[in-house]
Amino acid sequence: MAQNNEQIVQRLKERIQQIDWEFNDLDTGTVLTVGDGIALARGLRGVQANELVRFEDGTMGLALNLEENQVGIILLGNDRNIRENDTVYRTEEIASVPVGDDLLGRVVDPLGNPVDGKGEIKATEEREVERPAPGVMTRKSVHQPLHTGVKIVDAMIPIGKGQRELIIGDRQTGKTSIALNAILNQKGQNVKCVYVAIGQKASTVVEIVETLKRYGADEYTVVVNSPADNPSALQYLAPYSGTAMGEYWMDNGEDVLVVYDDLSKHAVAYRTISLLLKRPSGREAYPGDVFYIHSRLLERAAKLSDEKGGGSLTALPFIETQAGDISAYVPTNVISITDGQIFLQSNLFNSGVRPAVDAGLSVSRVGGSAQIKAMKKVAGTLRLDLASYRELEAFSQFGSDLDKATQDRLNRGARTVEVLKQGLNQPLAVEKQVFILYALTRGFIDDIEVADVLRFESELFTYLEHNHKDLLDHIKTKGTLADEEAMNKAINDFKKTFNV
Repeated sequence: MAQNNEQIVQRLKERIQQIDWEFNDLDTGTVLTVGDGIALARGLRGVQANELVRFEDGTMGLALNLEENQVGIILLGNDRNIRENDTVYRTEEIASVPVGDDLLGRVVDPLGNPVDGKGEIKATEEREVERPAPGVMTRKSVHQPLHTGVKIVDAMIPIGKGQRELIIGDRQTGKTSIALNAILNQKGQNVKCVYVAIGQKASTVVEIVETLKRYGADEYTVVVNSPADNPSALQYLAPYSGTAMGEYWMDNGEDVLVVYDDLSKHAVAYRTISLLLKRPSGREAYPGDVFYIHSRLLERAAKLSDEKGGGSLTALPFIETQAGDISAYVPTNVISITDGQIFLQSNLFNSGVRPAVDAGLSVSRVGGSAQIKAMKKVAGTLRLDLASYRELEAFSQFGSDLDKATQDRLNRGARTVEVLKQGLNQPLAVEKQVFILYALTRGFIDDIEVADVLRFESELFTYLEHNHKDLLDHIKTKGTLADEEAMNKAINDFKKTFNV
């Protein structure tokens, strides 16, 4: 009997060995847990980092955490219909977005799907969302200006094509309006624009889209929108998608401006994902690689060499500070990655100085080499004048008698502040900026009442367009000052007609 049993066991072992087991957990996996926009799956042993995976209900996900026993997946959609023990499949595709001119004038989500109700986007090409930044040998130093149309920026904190310039400040200090001015000012300049809205209110994005349409800027702009009610995964993807769209034009030898509004919310979305995936948190509860997610994004901004087509991608990232604290974790990170920052002061904003740019804390490390000669000539002393005015203003409040030289500097400073003010969505052509700053620095405005300075400016421009267009055209085409005697005469002739 025992012998029979042994024989049976032996036969069974042989039969088992002959069976061709087709277990393949390289391409499929099983959902272990799901919730909060995160799914953990067993199997998927062949999956790559940032690879797209598909769930049974058709929802897509992105493999982010590759561990020994499980894969952490961030969901690019709703988790309502995903259950435990559902099968998840590899797609063997890295997340990509449609690119090309068909996107211009459209509002899309971070996966490139239209969300503006204007129908399908017929893009013929796709680009991977993540791509290594251009190498050192494929770049060229920044040397062409990208005019924002904002006087204080173009004069004191100039931006060049291919630069990364941070716009930083508290909530409601006018960060978006500077970037919008920059986009509106690219009309007719052959610069494509990408506006990436991360975690913004839907109403804010609608307002921005309407503004772009009103001024005809939608023709050369694509809006990538990942609103506050989107999963954290989509908010995390949004800036990379926007950059991929911009890189298409850069690689084709064109100039591109990309605005990231804002990277503070991007860092928060990534922190949310990381904490849910049980990654260890560090300073201010952010994971250790939050610096890396921004550096690999912003390093993709570049001015390419002539061999590579000479295209450029200029990045304007936003960072929101709390009570003006630029020493917090994320602000210091992004400051160290970028080529300078435009710092917006809430005190200046509240006192009516708009744009509320703090010239003392703002800097452009590489933009100076891209500034036109005419602007360099007229704006050279502006920063110093403004700084000494702020200092003297504080001193003069003590009420002591001031000598004439100090009074003159105070008067000039007050008019400088006034000239540098600018209305909302009113970008100014660079030749007009040069002209008004010339008038200011050469003392032509010293006898104009402070309250009349902005009216003087607007009427001067009207006068020049009708009577001295040649002077404006000279600055525009040559990049240098026109004949100074002719400029002086034009301003003096206008002053005779100016009604105070």
